[in-house]
Amino acid sequence: MLGSFRRRLGALIGGFEAAQGSRRLKGFQPSRAHVNTLIAAAGSDITARARYLVRNNGYALNAAESWTGNAVGTGIKPSSLIADKDLKALVQQLWLAWTDESDAEGLTDFYGQQRRAAREVFIAGEVFFRLRPRRPEDGLTVPLQLQMLPSEMLPLTRTEVLPNGNTIRQGIEFDRIGRRVAYHFLRRHPGDLTDPGMVGEMVRVPAAEIIHVIDPVESGQLRGVSRLAPAVVKLFLLDQYDDAELERKKIAAMYAMFVTSPAPADVIDMVPADDGSGDRVVEVQPGQVVPLEPGEQIQTSAPADVGGSYEPFEYRTLLQISAATGIPYAYLSNDMLKANYSNSRMALLEFRRRVEAWQHSVMVHQMCRKVWQRWLDVAVLSGALDIPGYERNRASFIACSWLPPKWDWVDPLKDAKAEIEQIGAGLKSRTQALAERGYDAEQVDAEIAADREREQRLGLSFGATPPAAPTHDTSPISQRMDMSERVFSIDTVSEVTGISRTCLHGLIHRRHFVPIHSTRNGVARDFTLRDMVHLAVISDLRSIGIDLRRAVNMVGSSADGTAGRDIVTCRSGEIEITVDVARIADRVRDRMVGEWS
Repeated sequence: MLGSFRRRLGALIGGFEAAQGSRRLKGFQPSRAHVNTLIAAAGSDITARARYLVRNNGYALNAAESWTGNAVGTGIKPSSLIADKDLKALVQQLWLAWTDESDAEGLTDFYGQQRRAAREVFIAGEVFFRLRPRRPEDGLTVPLQLQMLPSEMLPLTRTEVLPNGNTIRQGIEFDRIGRRVAYHFLRRHPGDLTDPGMVGEMVRVPAAEIIHVIDPVESGQLRGVSRLAPAVVKLFLLDQYDDAELERKKIAAMYAMFVTSPAPADVIDMVPADDGSGDRVVEVQPGQVVPLEPGEQIQTSAPADVGGSYEPFEYRTLLQISAATGIPYAYLSNDMLKANYSNSRMALLEFRRRVEAWQHSVMVHQMCRKVWQRWLDVAVLSGALDIPGYERNRASFIACSWLPPKWDWVDPLKDAKAEIEQIGAGLKSRTQALAERGYDAEQVDAEIAADREREQRLGLSFGATPPAAPTHDTSPISQRMDMSERVFSIDTVSEVTGISRTCLHGLIHRRHFVPIHSTRNGVARDFTLRDMVHLAVISDLRSIGIDLRRAVNMVGSSADGTAGRDIVTCRSGEIEITVDVARIADRVRDRMVGEWS
């Protein structure tokens, strides 16, 4: 009654159309329940459907694997901020040894557990890890392991008030001021029928022993929601649509021809089928001539094609699924036909911003930091590490930066050069650049120093050789080699560049190429070295199948497009080619030297 009054009042007052009860929005009545209520009612079904799709739908599986590979990759690794270099190296070495023993199931290492956690959060919306202390006689480097618990192990339906005043909400126990004090887990997975006994048994685990990895989407949210939730319906229906199309084509392909006859009893040359089914079929052979009775006709099967709307419909639906899951279309579908360098880079940049935010706000903050702090505490208490003053200065010893794996780009050469220029201009440090690639600067510097020392000891030399000291050669040949101010005839240009005199005259006459010393009427009597290098670039583009007019458009109509540049990126439509102008200029000079010497 009150809602109806509000809608009538809103209709009279006006205001926000989104709140009106007009004809278009009459059936739009969303729930006003809190997200925890919605998850309690539907969370288990969403998780079950998401797991089904990942097991049976290629697009869902691709989305989950793509997210996992980009979010964690080979692992988000720690770099201790301890000032003492020797102690830092000892801590890092002990951590590396422990990572191979971290999994309580013994299936993977700590970075593999990170990967499994990222995958579970994508599919189920959350995952739990229990910190399991171990006995010294277990023989571990540090007596600590992690046990992974899927979200189904913590019942969403467990909500009650305890006698001590604490409350259990969706399996999580809170004290009177809202702090998490415990988690009430099932002893076995409710859907695992291979695990006998302990059906329905619960165990209370203190919150200090549990790591809850979750990416909450609303304030006050207690449990996770699958990232596939907005795409579940479309993924399922698209899968059904594809299956229906495939089945339709399969059934249509089974019928080769149909025989129509006014006398069914006299159907032509029917023979029993070989499969023993009792059906009678018509045998058809290449070049066969089949006599027909009066009135009989043979019609070949002509099944309808899927039509021109199939691909656009699939593409548009997959774009919606891509937007719902946050996975780029190319990653979701493995369709690279519509991708080029520019749109691929734009999609990657946006995707990586999202992944970086998730890495630091979820994986690092909720899992990595807690594991590192507990591991260091246990290492000191067990005697695996001897750190004087640890209890007094614990905050300084547990300080640590976490380095995600480096990103691979579509064109790594361009990005590497851009990064080198940023470092040279002081816009970023080597430490930051190495951290973005997933490496610790001190460790890399130590490795470089050790490599150089070993190379010097063994008499090895790698990489670029240092430039020789400049010398001034005054021989007649070297004087003739100073070609920056020389001019050359069209015959010389044609011979060096491989472009015929006729093509050169045509280019100049149509103003497709304007030499530096061209006359007012467009006639060129001489050419500079820069003109010759520019025309050599055009000639190289022609050699890889690009027509002359397009090659000229890609590099420009004058030597200004290439003069003074080592590398030039030429673009035409979706074609993008990187040209090494410096190498071509050297080749032109060598050719001239060979002729003159």
